Formats: sequence, structure tokens, C-alpha cells
Amino acid sequence: MVVSLNDQVTTRRLVLATNNLIGYEDMGGSLLEVTGSSGDIDTTDQLQMFGGFQKAFVVNGANLKVVDLVNTKLTSEAQITSNIPAHGDILTQDTTNAQMVVDYIFYDVGTSDHYVYGFTTSGTFNTSNDVKDADANVIITSGNLSAVDEATTMPHWYDWTPYNDDTTTYGTMPEKAYLATLYRGRPVLSGNPNAPFQWYMGRQNNPWDWAYVAGDAQSPVAGGNADAGEIGDIVRALISYKDDYLIFGCASSIWYLSGDATFGGSLNELSLTTGIFGAQSWCWDDGGNLWWWGKNGIYKSTIPQMPVNVSAIDLPKLVKDEAANPSTHRITMAFDRDRQGILITITKLSDGTHSNYWYSLRTEGFFPESYPTACGPYSLLYYDANDTDDAGLLVGCKDGYVREFVDSAKDDDIGGSDQAIDSYVGLGPFAIGGSSKNGKITGLNPVTAGGGTGGSQSDSDDIDYKVFTDIAAEKVIERLVANVTPNFAGTIKSPGRQRGGTKRQKARGAFAAIRLGNSGSGETWGFEKIDVGVSPTGRIK
Repeated sequence: MVVSLNDQVTTRRLVLATNNLIGYEDMGGSLLEVTGSSGDIDTTDQLQMFGGFQKAFVVNGANLKVVDLVNTKLTSEAQITSNIPAHGDILTQDTTNAQMVVDYIFYDVGTSDHYVYGFTTSGTFNTSNDVKDADANVIITSGNLSAVDEATTMPHWYDWTPYNDDTTTYGTMPEKAYLATLYRGRPVLSGNPNAPFQWYMGRQNNPWDWAYVAGDAQSPVAGGNADAGEIGDIVRALISYKDDYLIFGCASSIWYLSGDATFGGSLNELSLTTGIFGAQSWCWDDGGNLWWWGKNGIYKSTIPQMPVNVSAIDLPKLVKDEAANPSTHRITMAFDRDRQGILITITKLSDGTHSNYWYSLRTEGFFPESYPTACGPYSLLYYDANDTDDAGLLVGCKDGYVREFVDSAKDDDIGGSDQAIDSYVGLGPFAIGGSSKNGKITGLNPVTAGGGTGGSQSDSDDIDYKVFTDIAAEKVIERLVANVTPNFAGTIKSPGRQRGGTKRQKARGAFAAIRLGNSGSGETWGFEKIDVGVSPTGRIK
């Protein structure tokens, strides 16, 4: 027997916050404003979003909002006072036989309008017929049904409140929240300024129910992270790992919840010696490692393993040198699966000035980098888009643009124009005379990237080089980093191995370093190798 099954089609949409409004990705790949969102949020204040139940939940202090991408919205001009449908009830419309599963109800006291949001399972609703529940009770009469808005016409934008704004039945949400995530089908909130150590979970698979019920495994629940009798640490980040762990990144400690808080779960200490910088100062890689910016550097852990300070050897003074403050700076991190590395950005919120680091998982090395000030990173997201051409690491920038890294681009986009990229690599320092001996560089023999002019391989542009030598390795490093007083310098012609390309210049010292780079507009560069000719000249005196 052969059975034919329909392929499941999934659709992702990008939702973003910028300039006090919410934008979303249209099906064509363009970005549109969510109607009604302008001025309803404050992007100068901390804002987080998470996806769940085919919606985006926005957490922005007192602004708790929903971008609804799936439901049909029925508007009743009269308040529904009896037979109020519950979450999950089925409504049917006369004549059309259209049906929906009720998701959320909101009552607007100011207009006396009642809104019913539900997922349409069959048919199409209109404004000409009554809507009834499963017991044939009329929920909305045709005379009061003033509008039907399908999810396909636009995302719905509304306040995130308890169901029907009924706090007696469905509890209360915190008045303010700045942190949010989804864990085991529960919305999780924290960052309430009045209780910064507290976290709150809504009912499992029902983001509108916040009423705590004893003996109910799916009940909402609230808690803190501390040993018995202590006030908990300030929560700075909520990080969920599938349905396995919920990590609470705090100011000076890291905790994790294993399992469900109301059904056999346990709260555990991950670290009491480091915390996390902020709400976005973390990411997961494709090996299940959690990376974050902690008190003394960059840490990683495969939960529940003890954290390891990855930057302790290469950048032991990283945190002190950057001197970032959570009140003035934003640190964001993201795993770039295309380039197999971690991008770490440290941006001053007031003006977009920043310093960044790329950590290569291939070479296990840190590479400092920065972008034009207009491109100061405020947020990072690897977007696994429907169209693979649109997939990649996205950077939300200071000037309101969303940018991406393009391998073929040779300049940085700064809005109305482009800016040349200035990049370099330092090689060394390395001993050129052997142990405790001086030496002499006798020449350089470089081979740049590319198969030759007009070949099939991508070709490097010309490369500037500078050579530094001294009797002490530290002096070599200082001059290379400051890019001052090289012993000799020049230009390497590209691509590939050039006839007559050997640089027969000389310099003496015990240690040497080479700086290779390019700052030309519309140019890029790379090299395969550089052979350095050396010879000993005697003992260091």
C-alpha cells in the first residue's frame, strides 16, 4: 500500500523593534510596520521579544504587547457578559458554518468593544451572521459584529493582559517586565523593577492565565533564585534551552531550573562566582554550549557543567579594559553558523561607539573588530529565513538599519554611502636569531590569495606590509599594535606568486613581527603564506 502525505510547510517571519514601532517581514521579504504599534513601545528603554504560539510577545517595561500572526479577530460593539467563551472553546457562525478555536479575549473599557481572537479551522467569518458557542448560545449577534479581520490581512497588535482582562479568574501579570522567554510552553517574565530577583511563569500552553492554583501541574508559578532564607540575586537574563533547562543569568551568579517548576523540577546553582552582563549578552552554539559575558570574561558551559572562562588566557583583562556598564552599554552575542564563530559586540547606547570581538571556533582565537559608528550593533540575530538567500546573521544598528554580513561586499554600508574597510593581521612576534641571540631578516617571499590574474579563483588585491624588529618581544608588539615606526614597509602585489615579488629588505633584532593589511576602498585581500628569510648575527648584548 502506498500512502501519500502532504508536506508540512513552515513559514518564519522576522519581527523587529525600531524607532518606537514594530516591523514585520512581509511574505515577499520586505519589512512593514505593524499597524497600531507606532508610539506604543519605547525603544529607548530595554525591550525583549520572544516567539511562541505563532505570535511575538513584546516586553518593554510597562508595555506588554502581542504581535498576532495567526488568529482571526472578531469585533463586538457590545460587551459579552454571559457565556463568555473560554480559551480553547469552539465558536461557529450561522449560515457560513465558519469555525474557530478561541485563543484570547480582550475587553476595551474605553470603547466597550469586545475582541475575540481565534484560529479559524474552517470557512470564512463575515459580519452578517450570529456567532455561537458549542451549546448554541449566541456569543456575538450579527447586529453587534462590526468587523472581521483575518490574520492574513495584517498582524494583530494588542495588549498582553490576562484573559478577558479578568484578574479575578486569571490572576495578574507584573506591572513591569524587561526580560522574557518561552520555556516548556510557559511564558516566563522577569526584570520587574519592584522585585528584580523575582521571576513569573504563566500557565503551560496558555499565555493569558497567571492565576496560581495548588495541585495543578500546569499552574502558573513564581519564584526566585537563592538558598533558603536569602533574598535572590538580581535577574539580568532569561535563557531557555529547549524544554530541558531554564537558565537565570543574575548579577553575580548563574542558576538553572531543570524540568518543570510545578512538576518535579529542581532549581540548581551553576556558578556563584560569575554573573552575566545583560539580557542579550549570551548565545548558544551548535554544540549545545552556552556562551556569555560574565564578571571576568567570556564563559561557556554545556549545562549543567561548570563554566569555563574562555578568554582568561588570551584576554585576561578583557572586562576591565572594556569597562562596560549595564546602565550605559549593551553587550550582545550571537553564534554565526555560516562562519562558525561567536560575535561579541560592546556598544555605548548614547552614541553607537563600540568595540567588538570575533571568536573563531575553528582556530579558538579572538579577533578584535569595529564597524562605522552608524552601524553600532544594538542587537544580533541569526535568522534562519524561509528563503536561504535571506538567511544569515542580522545586525540591528544604531541608525535603525538592519544589516547583514555579505562575503562579496568589499566596503561597509553606512546608509547613503559606503565606507572602506581597514583590516590587518599581525604575525608574531617570533625569534629571528635563535635562543638569546640576535638575528637579521634577509627578505620576504609572499604568496597572496588567488589563482592569478583572470583565473577562476577569487583574487586578492594588493597588500600593505610593515616589519618591526627589536631586542624585546614586548616592544615589537607595542609598535605593531600602535602601527608606528616599522623597520621597513612596502606593498605586496597580487594575486598569487608574483615574478620578482621577493622583498629583499633587511632589519636586525632578536624578535620580529609582520603587519599585513589593506584599507583601500572596494578592495579585499588574503594570503596563502609568507616565507621570512632570517640569519643569526650573534648574542644579545
